[in-house]
Amino acid sequence: MKTDTIFYQLFQNYPRSFFELIGQPTPEADAYQFTSVEVKQLAFRIDGLFLPSANYPNQPIYFVEVQFQPDPKFYHRFFAEIFLYLSKYEQSNDLGAVVIFKKRNLDPGNLPQYLDLLTSQRVRRIYLDELGESAEQYLGVGVIKLVVETKKKVDNLARHLVNKARQEIADEAVKLQVIELIETIVLYKFPEKSRQEIEAMFGFDDLKKTRYFQDVAEEAKQEGKLEAVPRLLALGLTVEQVAGALSLSVEQVQQAATRQNSN
Repeated sequence: MKTDTIFYQLFQNYPRSFFELIGQPTPEADAYQFTSVEVKQLAFRIDGLFLPSANYPNQPIYFVEVQFQPDPKFYHRFFAEIFLYLSKYEQSNDLGAVVIFKKRNLDPGNLPQYLDLLTSQRVRRIYLDELGESAEQYLGVGVIKLVVETKKKVDNLARHLVNKARQEIADEAVKLQVIELIETIVLYKFPEKSRQEIEAMFGFDDLKKTRYFQDVAEEAKQEGKLEAVPRLLALGLTVEQVAGALSLSVEQVQQAATRQNSN
């Protein structure tokens, strides 16, 4: 999975994370919609765009770009996209431009032709390797930091973020989307992790609602419920959990497991 895709999924499902990242955690974040826009006839696509609702005419439009690779022409392209968009749509909102760099040395620096913009309050540059206390304080910033966290610290941080999501997000759909995204990041960084390790990290109640478990459940429908029993037991689930997941009785699960062991 491309790293920028992870960020854009997070911003789309949990827009508050972006405002936490730029130091503006506010309920008004819920009034924004994250989207991408193509400026037709000009072959420009703006992948990251926070548009305020019509009820917030005084709030700025935020243009967002995630940059994990060196690109000396980055600012030429980024500012061209912004001003072409403003020319095309003629919106009266102020603008904010945010660039999320993996690390500071990927920033091309204060190019002379854009110096006034780059040193203004309209442009913010975030360096993920320099995130401070906000990564501990805010859920969204913590998920962003997980992308660049060292392998030694990923497990503990992921568990902490899952627990934080459970406690802080009231909307069940959003909660599951954030937990699933945390799982995706862990799998992206550790493709060798076993299913048992993933279950231990996220807990069965959340795991069974993630895409990963849904894929297993869909396979179970195609294979037949009883044929899927050994695979689910191999994940470390209890007999009772497998029975609940497949809508079988405990006795049916036990019989299927016994038959598998006798083969």
